[in-house]
Amino acid sequence: MIPRCLLGKTGVEVTRIGLGGEGVLRTWGREREARAVIHKALELGINYFESARAYSGSESYYGLSLGERRKEIFLASKSHERTAAGARGHLETTLKNLQTDWLDLWQVHDVRTEQDLQEIFGPGGAIEAFEQARREGKVRFIGLTGHQNPQVLIKAMNLFPFDTVLLPVNPAEPAFQSFIDSVLPEAGRRQMGVVGMKVLCRGLALQMPDYQEVQPWIRFALSQQVSTVVIGCETPEQVEQNLAAACSELPMDSDEQQRLIKKVAPVARRLMYYK
Repeated sequence: MIPRCLLGKTGVEVTRIGLGGEGVLRTWGREREARAVIHKALELGINYFESARAYSGSESYYGLSLGERRKEIFLASKSHERTAAGARGHLETTLKNLQTDWLDLWQVHDVRTEQDLQEIFGPGGAIEAFEQARREGKVRFIGLTGHQNPQVLIKAMNLFPFDTVLLPVNPAEPAFQSFIDSVLPEAGRRQMGVVGMKVLCRGLALQMPDYQEVQPWIRFALSQQVSTVVIGCETPEQVEQNLAAACSELPMDSDEQQRLIKKVAPVARRLMYYK
């Protein structure tokens, strides 16, 4: 049985590990391989599935794969548009590609700068489309994502009562502009659902001596105050490996976390390619 956790104030229980929308899903023309990954995640009981308008053919792969299983899962996508009109157009395309009438979670994607905040939350900004979509029943919950500047994400949280936040969670984070040390506790105070990403640092983490298996990285992420983590996969075997690590490993105590953070520190900035 996959451990589950409440996704913050949404009240929805999600599996502690989800399928990210990158990996083989962030491609074009690899339908067979992408569907194999999605079907393996469904087969194993994962219920949190993520995509984004920016992720190449990811949404379309899901649309071709989910079928009747759509009703059994929690489906999330994202829009990087900053205007209301642009975001509405994104949502129409997203729903068409996913072959669904609604999203469980629609997220404002990759918020980085003060300019982003002005555009998203100003007159005619994207947040208007997100609110309208929720009123119309096309979206159940509204989320926020970012991986570059934690202070900008906190400012966004002060401007709108988001249901969830998607942020980087890995042992490189404490070395520079840490989302773990800043955004994570703020999200907890607001009872937001927290989704961890960049757990394996796009595979760079697995090049570390003595840490070339997924277990320590997934254990570290799930030992933080997160509801779930999402990892993009290239193969069904990777889905199995990630799930096994999430299900069978004990949480990482603070001493072990500190040892991993110290080990990672000399290469932390390289692992945080996303900043």
